[in-house]
Amino acid sequence: MKFEDEIKRRRTFGIISHPDAGKTTLTEKLLLYGGAIQEAGAVKSNKIKKTATSDFMEIEKQRGISVATSVMGFEYKGKQVNILDTPGHQDFAEDTYRTLTAVDSVIVVVDVAKGVEAQTEKLVQVCRMRDTPIIIFINKLDREGKDAFDLMDEIEQKLDLTLCPLSWPIGMGQRFKGVYNMWEKNLQLISGASKTKIEQAVAIEDLADENLDKLIGNTDADLLREEVELVTEVYPSFNAQEYLAAQQCPVFFGSALNNFGVRELLDCFVEIAPPPQPKKAEERLIKPNEDKFSGFVFKIHANIDPNHRNRIAFLKIVSGKFERNTNYLHTRLNKNFKFSSPTAFMASKKSVIDEAFPGDIVGIPDNGNLRIGDTLTQGEKLHYKGIPAFSPEHFRFINNADPLKSKQLAKGIDQLMDEGVAQLFTLKQNGRKIIGTVGALQYEVIQYRLEHEYNAKCSYENYPAYKACWVESSNHEQLAEFSRIKQRYLADDKFGRLVFMADSSFSLQMTKEKFPDIKFHLKSEF
Repeated sequence: MKFEDEIKRRRTFGIISHPDAGKTTLTEKLLLYGGAIQEAGAVKSNKIKKTATSDFMEIEKQRGISVATSVMGFEYKGKQVNILDTPGHQDFAEDTYRTLTAVDSVIVVVDVAKGVEAQTEKLVQVCRMRDTPIIIFINKLDREGKDAFDLMDEIEQKLDLTLCPLSWPIGMGQRFKGVYNMWEKNLQLISGASKTKIEQAVAIEDLADENLDKLIGNTDADLLREEVELVTEVYPSFNAQEYLAAQQCPVFFGSALNNFGVRELLDCFVEIAPPPQPKKAEERLIKPNEDKFSGFVFKIHANIDPNHRNRIAFLKIVSGKFERNTNYLHTRLNKNFKFSSPTAFMASKKSVIDEAFPGDIVGIPDNGNLRIGDTLTQGEKLHYKGIPAFSPEHFRFINNADPLKSKQLAKGIDQLMDEGVAQLFTLKQNGRKIIGTVGALQYEVIQYRLEHEYNAKCSYENYPAYKACWVESSNHEQLAEFSRIKQRYLADDKFGRLVFMADSSFSLQMTKEKFPDIKFHLKSEF
């Protein structure tokens, strides 16, 4: 297959939502339809022994939540589909923000009962800033929820999106009978008291067809005709160009748990979703079909296999063809590296590959040379931007709870901080280590992983900080005076950059006024 054709058949997308909207369950069912797995797992289940494929970390299986982005790829209808399942919980939002730099489109999952929630708003905002095309999947129709029109209004108002429904529900909860697929002009009906069996899709070209009344009953048939007529009047018809320009969002209804509406979503997605897109580097715009390889690291995962203590860097290929055992330039270190065992992902399962194309996510075994935001190229000095670290919301001292295991603790902290799940600051005055996180739940995850993956124990104590600000100044006199006065509030981050640990917003404001030539940044990229 030609290089250009390989690019065109790639579909790399992320699945995002508020926690518990059914994101990981939807991922499982997409994998099932794609033939990537034989049996879908459950995120929360006492009866089913199989956990979700994308929730492969021990803590995820126990908690029933996703705490790290996982990558899965499969072939479907001649297309290579790469899914990135992200954590929905706001405490792990930074991992999700970084993942959104590596996708070409997203599917947003909305719970029919809860509607649009806070975390969904934040994540959609990030997508809109980057003009990422969005498809919305309204999930859990087998439960009682909001009226479809009310929900559409809520999504339009809260997320500021222009919607275009491509399917429409027939009933809901106990009255749920199925979905009318406006994209394929057919009726998908549910059967059985358990609402889990899907009857064969029935082609309905025209809703005036009397066959509709026989299939779902006169009352539901009349209601469906009325609602679909209203939908076609109120909402714009689907326009592929507007969707790709992120100006229109197709909407599908279904129930991921019951496999309902998932195949239609996948069929439409592989047809309309964008192939790999150009990406802006500091130097220039890079197009996927360029001859020379370039890519960037957007995530690092320590201990993807706890038995081997290995680190994997997730590399998104932007242009050219990536080949095994070929020298590539690491632009930050200005050194050449070759990778003997790059891998393709199925969550924690990996297989070694010889080549990969734009849009693919490749796992590179790493012993500390790579970090989040690094660029690899075939010789050209490029730097892909847009993967910053944000100022954390919570700060705690980390203490060693077992003096005999100090080496294991140091190694564990070092590797977990490389993942970007949290940030490490070392106070200049006494060398004490502070961990800063976006959410308090991260501390539990770090403690759990240190104990179970590194055999090290830690304890925490609160550190009273308001914000961590990265410091920048060309006025050396002012910087020296600032460092003398604020010495006890200064720290180095993991990469040796100076950070001011402001103890309150008032203190930060006063410091800014006193030292006008010093810039205080709330994110590490400036």
